[in-house]
Amino acid sequence: MFAKLTPTQERLVRVLRAHDHVVGFLGDGINDAPALRAADIGISVDSAVDIAKEAADIILLEKSLMVLEEGVLEGRRTFGNMLKYIKMTASSNFGNVFSVLVAGAFLPFLPMLPLQLLVQNLLYDISQIAIPFDNVDAELLQQPQRWRPDEIRRFMVVFGPVSSVFDICTFALMWYVFGATTPAQQPLFQAGWFVEGLATQTLIVHMIRTAKLPFVQSRAALPLLVMTGVVICLGMFLVMGPPAPLFRFAVLPLSYFAWLAAIILGYVALTQVVKRSYIRRFGWQ
Repeated sequence: MFAKLTPTQERLVRVLRAHDHVVGFLGDGINDAPALRAADIGISVDSAVDIAKEAADIILLEKSLMVLEEGVLEGRRTFGNMLKYIKMTASSNFGNVFSVLVAGAFLPFLPMLPLQLLVQNLLYDISQIAIPFDNVDAELLQQPQRWRPDEIRRFMVVFGPVSSVFDICTFALMWYVFGATTPAQQPLFQAGWFVEGLATQTLIVHMIRTAKLPFVQSRAALPLLVMTGVVICLGMFLVMGPPAPLFRFAVLPLSYFAWLAAIILGYVALTQVVKRSYIRRFGWQ
């Protein structure tokens, strides 16, 4: 931290940024304007000269720097939740595309109808509405996080196929155990994958929202827990309840849900193993 700088302070700001520092500058005078523009975040006060306020990104309305601390923490919390959604969506969609390609190569019918995919994606998106209200681990609030597109791509490639493994297990379950092998039986097959896909897609946020053990060492905020639970139950109701014929689903046998529980437990366990390996090699943002 540097205080009471001279009018050449802009040079110091540029040098710090050139060495990959994130620089904030607080000033209220005419001489501060160049440094305010050069900084990553220019901060001024309501009583500053007009040129300083025009150059600033943030204008403080009260004589207190505590609002900056609160703003930094809230910004890091917001950025952390944004990363959760981006990572979750990228890896989940990548896994779904891979699963559809595998199914399309071997099945004599569509693994899921367009209407069913749209409904599944709608429910999945509704469940993520609560992500902005989620907690962020204290470790991620202690230092700034950077936007790294390469990290997102790597995360997608590593975690996307994990869900595909259990999608393929569901395909095999519906084909070999429940005998959904013909176009006439495709509503049963599609219902089975719909429920499993929705459950794993919705649960992935709890797995990747933290580097810790989910539900034990780090628990999601109540709104996110409630939304994910409601969406999974709603998806099951669409398959097992009166709306099933409307969406061209066949009612699943009750024995399916024992298999579903085993698939979900396996998915959670494998995701945790992959996550630990990923953290050891690449770290966690």
